[in-house]
Amino acid sequence: MSLRLDVLAAILAMAVATYLCRAGGYAVLRVVRPPPFVQAMLAYLPGCIFVAFLAPALADGGWPAWGAGTAALLVQARFRTTALAILAGVATLWLLRLVAG
Repeated sequence: MSLRLDVLAAILAMAVATYLCRAGGYAVLRVVRPPPFVQAMLAYLPGCIFVAFLAPALADGGWPAWGAGTAALLVQARFRTTALAILAGVATLWLLRLVAG
């Protein structure tokens, strides 16, 4: 199997464009400070992105997904550690799917 030059060029161009978009944002934010309301909005962005990924999985996952989501929520509320909550949710989902068959 060989890699065509036009395909390789397209992959490299997309990689450069992605890097420039990411690095450009950091470069702009180093020079220009956004207003306080924009900084406040950016502080909530990781949670919003996480929920955007999680909501469709809960909607399609049935009762095991809801059980895992509940376990993750309880662990997060108790320990305030996101990594531990995600681990608890994944482990619970795995166990519930194993039990459900």
